[in-house]
Parts: sequence; C-alpha cells; structure tokens
Amino acid sequence: MSGNEQSNTFSSQLSDERVRDNLMWASRPCFLYKHEFKDCKSYKARFNQYFIYGESIDCSQWGKDYEDCLKYEEHDDLAAARRLLDSEAERRQKRMEAHKANDVWKKRSTPPTEWNAPLPEWFTKTNENTFLALKSKELQDGVEMPAKESSFCSIM
Repeated sequence: MSGNEQSNTFSSQLSDERVRDNLMWASRPCFLYKHEFKDCKSYKARFNQYFIYGESIDCSQWGKDYEDCLKYEEHDDLAAARRLLDSEAERRQKRMEAHKANDVWKKRSTPPTEWNAPLPEWFTKTNENTFLALKSKELQDGVEMPAKESSFCSIM
C-alpha cells in the first residue's frame, strides 16, 4: 500500500487502545491464519480453486496475516495489528459484496406484522407431547413433570 492509501484504511482512524480492543473481536487466533494458509495451498484446495475460478487463487494474504498476528502477539507490534485489522475488514467487505448487490429480495426495515402470531392448531397438537413442549411447560408452570418409566434405553 502506498502512504496515501494507508491513510484511508480502517485502522488508521483508531487509537492504539482501540486497535487492541478491535483485535479481540475482529481477528482470529494466529493458528487459524496458519491453518487457512496451509489449507489454501493444499492440492485439494488448488483443485477446488481451479474448478470454481478456473485458476489458483493467491493465498499470500493468509500468510501475511499469520505473520502479522505473530508479530503482534509476540512483540506487541501495533503496525502489524493495524495491517491485520485492515485485512480482516477487507475480507468482510469482499464477503458482503454479493449480499449488498442482491436485487432479487426486498430488504425489510421492520419485521412482518404477524411474526409473533400463535402457531396453527394442527401444529401445536402434533407437537404437544414432544420433549421440548414438556420442558417448556415445566419452565412456564414451575412444576417438574415426572419422567416416563417405559424406556427402551439401556446402558451396557
């Protein structure tokens, strides 16, 4: 990245303390970056990449992320932490592109009007003696239901 591009990155706007806080939720443990890098370079992954994209994809970013993660964890290198945060932000943005470009489904701003309507009678009747229904009744009434005596389960 050039100096001009780097000043417009996500992490350049954060203080050092905020970078540390954001790493807790926005990054992965270092061993996962190493695993993703090794997996991306495997024969199976290369075959899948060729099948999907028609060519092998570049796996070097996973390796860079692993190195940056180690630099931050071992030496508290904030520049490496910023690069790692920027990489994760770019990865999230790329993953969401298809979602944002979707014009087939209309996005809702509020839930449907009857999202919490009672279930149909046939459905409640079918599920009235299930384990979850009995446990739900126990929790609502505060009364513990007796366990059934007839069980074919045996432990050997």
